[in-house]
Parts: sequence; structure tokens; C-alpha cells
Amino acid sequence: METEASILVVDDEKMTRQCLNSYFEEEGYRVFSAETAEQAEGILRSEMIDVLLLDIRLPGKDGLTLTRELRVNSEVGIILVTGRQDEVDRLIGLECGADEYITKPFNPREILARTKNLVRRVRHCTDAKPTDALMHNFKQFDRWKLNIDRRQLIDEHQHPTQLTDGEFQLLNCLINHAGQVMNREQIMEQIRDREWVPSDRTVDVLIGRLRRKLNDDPSNPKLILTVHGTGYLFTPRPTELT
Repeated sequence: METEASILVVDDEKMTRQCLNSYFEEEGYRVFSAETAEQAEGILRSEMIDVLLLDIRLPGKDGLTLTRELRVNSEVGIILVTGRQDEVDRLIGLECGADEYITKPFNPREILARTKNLVRRVRHCTDAKPTDALMHNFKQFDRWKLNIDRRQLIDEHQHPTQLTDGEFQLLNCLINHAGQVMNREQIMEQIRDREWVPSDRTVDVLIGRLRRKLNDDPSNPKLILTVHGTGYLFTPRPTELT
């Protein structure tokens, strides 16, 4: 599957584009590149792209704005490429719907591994057909169902809400550990496979996004509780449906 995947590198630094292009091409990917968000939008209109490697700081329209606009009607995978000083922008990017982030200077092997994993998850979702919905696996909790195959949250009126990869990974993790208090480090190991540091607010950002989609009042949540000084607790008792 990876050899057929299409990657779009969006970065205004020529050296970064050339480095990533050559690295992914050697791994068998179809690689496109753009130095502005506007160029990237043109490529996205004409090509089927699986994952964007998107620099936050771009001339003209920045990467955060492009992320926000893409998430209105696209489930393309988005990995933000940020500087180490861009922590606030990175968190805003996650709020806007980015799936992952990599900090500069990056390790090419790390960015390849994260891209492979995201391509696999995005394609698993998009390859599922609406007509085979009865064959999908669901996890049910409270008044909600989680469609495991299509990464969709479905309410009691059967209205679907698409989850980003990060939201899906987090919700699935919480469901699998329902009734257990999980700290941020445990959650990060489950959903990001990376070492957690106390200053990393990725989990908190994703929790906020999930609460909004679950209509779980952040000032008085019922489904995802904050255990102060420890982590988070998923309260509903889930059941599996097929």
C-alpha cells in the first residue's frame, strides 16, 4: 500500500522540500511539493493526496489556515512540520484538525514512520464503502456509536460525525480503558507512540476536540472526566456491536 501512496510536501524552504522529496521517492512514494499554501491547494484539486507534510510558517496563507480550511470537507492526513519554538502554533494546529506533528530539525526515519502509519490509517478509512456499513465494527457507549472502520462518531439519530485520526485514536483508547484513570503519558504512548514531556498539551487539545463533538460540556463533563493532577477518566460502559 505504501508504495502507491501520494505525499504532498508543503514548505517554503527549498532544501527541506528536496530532502523530503528524495527521501520519500526512495521509499517508493509518489511525491508532490509546493512552497505556498496556494500551490498546495492547486495540487490537492488535481491529485489524490494521502498525507500532507505541512510547514506551519508559510508566506501568504499559513499552514494553520490551510489546515483549518481542509478540515471542513477533507480527511486527508495532515502532519505539521514545526520549529521547536512553535509550541503554541502546534497546539492551534492540532485544534484545527491536524493529525500529527514533527519538530525541526527532524529525523527522516521518524517522519517516514509516522507518515507510513498515517497513510495506513487514512486509507483504511477511505477504502471502506458506504454500502458495506452493516459489516462494520462498532463500539457503543452512552447515546453514541463509534464506527471503527470509518472513524465516525454516530449519535442516536444516526447522524455521523467524522473524526480526525488523532481524535479517533484517542477515543478508541479511552473506550478500551473505560473506568480507568489514564495519565497523559499513558495516553500518548497509546495514540502517538512517542515519549511524553510535561509541557506537551497534545492530549488536552484532543480531549477538548472530542468533548465538543460529543457535546460533553467542558465545564461539567459527564463522559470524559478530568482527574486533577492525574489525567482523564472515560465513564461510560462501552459495548461492541458488529
